[in-house]
Amino acid sequence: MDTHVYIDGFNLYYGMIRGTPYKWLNLEAFCDLLLPKNKVKRIFYFTAKVDGRDHDLDQPIRQQTYLRALATLGRVHVEYGTFLGSVVRRPLVESDPDRPKRHMEKDGNPVLARNPDGSPKLVHVLKSEEKGSDVNLAAFLLRDAFTRACPCAVIISNDSDLLAPLRIAKQECGMVLGLAPPRRRGSIELKRLADFVVEPRMHHLERSQFPAALKDATGEFHKPPAS
Repeated sequence: MDTHVYIDGFNLYYGMIRGTPYKWLNLEAFCDLLLPKNKVKRIFYFTAKVDGRDHDLDQPIRQQTYLRALATLGRVHVEYGTFLGSVVRRPLVESDPDRPKRHMEKDGNPVLARNPDGSPKLVHVLKSEEKGSDVNLAAFLLRDAFTRACPCAVIISNDSDLLAPLRIAKQECGMVLGLAPPRRRGSIELKRLADFVVEPRMHHLERSQFPAALKDATGEFHKPPAS
């Protein structure tokens, strides 16, 4: 079945890729391996350009190199949202010594630091929010559903906010929906709605890496050292 794949980039990264050596991911190879019974025609990758942080000033360079690698793939389209930063007050958690303390009797919830009067201790923190990827994913999915661009869509995300557009694509347009949740404990609602569920595994990532050196119209470039 001809298939379009819609990937929430940050959902995939934080749900499965972060902390692994498999960040240099060839999305065409990954989707083909994940969906051997489908003919993957297009892959839509939704992300946002990151800014450098004091603890990782090279992060934008690594991301740009990866996006350059994705641009060598003919079936991949990248759509950008934005990052918004703001300063907010949040409760401080106790740590021991470099990891949060957790309640043993409260389902592992973190232990909050408290003031002498018992109230939670609040601190100012920098909050970064990625905006637009879920909306962009929903918009592209519904466009393809209503224009009958493909009979099958596979969503790589755990975001339950996509429930309504997925339901519309399935019930009003007859689209066959597949779900590939980056986390095994993904949204129950999304799994119930999907016609089929595919579980991504580490071997899918391992077997879908770009070669260390690539070429495009500009010349040769290489996998970043930390990727």
